[in-house]
Amino acid sequence: MKKIRKAVFPVAGLGTRFLPATKASPKEMLPIVDKPLIQYAAEEAVQAGIEQLIFVLGRTKNAIIDHFDAAPDLESDLRSKNKNSLLKTVQNIVPKNIDCVFVRQDLPLGLGHAIYCAKSIINDEPFAVILADDLIKSKTPCLKQMINLYSDINSTIVAIEKINKKDCNKYGIIDYSSKSKSLYSLKSIIEKPSNAKAKSNLAVVGRYILPSNIFGKIKKSKPGVGKEIQITDAISGLIEDHDVYGYAFEGKRFDCGSKLGYLKATTEYAMEHKELSRDFKNYLKRLKI
Repeated sequence: MKKIRKAVFPVAGLGTRFLPATKASPKEMLPIVDKPLIQYAAEEAVQAGIEQLIFVLGRTKNAIIDHFDAAPDLESDLRSKNKNSLLKTVQNIVPKNIDCVFVRQDLPLGLGHAIYCAKSIINDEPFAVILADDLIKSKTPCLKQMINLYSDINSTIVAIEKINKKDCNKYGIIDYSSKSKSLYSLKSIIEKPSNAKAKSNLAVVGRYILPSNIFGKIKKSKPGVGKEIQITDAISGLIEDHDVYGYAFEGKRFDCGSKLGYLKATTEYAMEHKELSRDFKNYLKRLKI
């Protein structure tokens, strides 16, 4: 069994739900208190033992490259002013032993296509996928939970959670043949079904562990919902040949692709921030909401 060493971050989306904030800045660079969403995602991957971070970018996402690159002028300024704590912060966005790779998605053809753009870097290894929009707060990082599980079952795993049935048309929805505790054996998966056609209220959210042969399934996929190449359709093809599991992770997910989810995440992370917690909680009390 090969170790999960690589994680793909599809970050080429246009972020239209946050316009005009995302007109010139990637949605993945939106801050939750003092760190951008993409950094939370990268930190989760590193904490899970990932060694190589592969960012699939659109042409307007150069700020993400800059965020993970060195900043000599900024570092020199902080050093000259003895702002050593801030200097350490910007020098350790990711550990020095972590390899960051950036590839382009030339056209916005969907999540499946974005993942396919990393094919030549993944080669024949199993790998993880993290969607930075889905910020998951948990004692043990969600991806680490999944990698620990993968070491036992050596199969494809998608993170799932129960949602309100009326929201099924916003997610990939699974049906399952059996379950054991938090692990569901998938019978089918469908992208954004109508509420009437949804087989359950168990939705796939932004964490995946996939085998390298998913690329063959993606290549054969035709444009689906939204006229895009959907990773859901490729995973559906996997189910025909392999065991695929849904994992109901431990933790709380914030849908930071939505304005309300983003505000909820900002509030809860601020309430736990070591510098802000006390003052922010006092401020909320004074609001008397």
